[in-house]
Amino acid sequence: MSIESPPTGGSKKKKGRGIGSSLLYFAGVAALVAGIYWIDPPTSDTTGDVDVATATADTTTTTFERVQVDVPSYVPGEEPIADAADVILPSVVHIQTSFGLGSGVIYDSSGLIMTAAHVVGDDETVSIRFANGEQITGAVVGAVAEVDIAVIQVDKTGIPAAVFTLEKPRVGQLAVAIGSPWGLESTVTAGIVSAIDQTNCGFASCVSMVQTDAAINPGNSGGPLVDRNGQVVGINVSIFTESGANDGVGFAVPAKIAMDYADSIVSGESIETAFLGVTGEFVSEGQAGALITEVIPGTAAEEAEIEVGDVVIAIDGVEIQGIDDLAAQVRAHRPGEVVDLVLIRDGEELVLVVTLGVRGDDDLS
Repeated sequence: MSIESPPTGGSKKKKGRGIGSSLLYFAGVAALVAGIYWIDPPTSDTTGDVDVATATADTTTTTFERVQVDVPSYVPGEEPIADAADVILPSVVHIQTSFGLGSGVIYDSSGLIMTAAHVVGDDETVSIRFANGEQITGAVVGAVAEVDIAVIQVDKTGIPAAVFTLEKPRVGQLAVAIGSPWGLESTVTAGIVSAIDQTNCGFASCVSMVQTDAAINPGNSGGPLVDRNGQVVGINVSIFTESGANDGVGFAVPAKIAMDYADSIVSGESIETAFLGVTGEFVSEGQAGALITEVIPGTAAEEAEIEVGDVVIAIDGVEIQGIDDLAAQVRAHRPGEVVDLVLIRDGEELVLVVTLGVRGDDDLS
């Protein structure tokens, strides 16, 4: 798993027109010239003997004029990617840090900007450039490395905040990513939501992510992933790659998780992640799930009477394939939240109601 890091490079020079575009260009010009006008041949209306030296012909010249019908340049809904871009682009910002570049999205018009924690790193201030080109210094309010979310405050109000949706996206729906890949600001790429509740363990802990094949490259981190309505469904944070560039497997922190932690950062509340209190391993045979190998005393797991040998197969309706999935789904909640844990014990399916605790030293769940 490769977590993208902000780049330091600039943009590449544009290439000249290729043969295909040149042919199209000249064909278009030829069609235009041929259609500008035509002239009717002269006509005469004479009778009898006519002195050709004094006779004149009644000629009429007709000029063809092309009629342009006024139509809208586009019909709303027919270009969903362009429509989504129109909505979200004013809310996307470019971030310059002491070590590289990244992206962000305005999430509150009072001057709050959300981005990825790894974009700001240890910087206390960063440079923000808005979509209109205005540049301003922003102060890093806080960050949660476990879920890779950070908040920046700028001294500017009335800025266009994006709309975040708390609904989970659907697998296969349109996904549009906006950011500054390789420093190329306000770049729009599109694809689909490839998966939801996808476990990504490339961070300080395993995290539940939205997966997309929309092109995400270094510099996109912190920028929004949006639906066809331009509403934020996730914050782009990482890619899986063997080449160092986009291979069609990108990950975004779900909007609900991102908003939850961002709100806690701003309000000064605890930003601890939830803790169940178990260790485990993958099931080697039979039904997929997380095999519990230890229950830590004094934790939510012990209080809920989870036992060693239990196989957890779902949490709040999300299927669990292994211990990494369990860890990621626990991280998707906050301390004090109540979840339904479905498990197999002695061949029977049980549902336990668990009140999650505060994360301890256990690095799994």
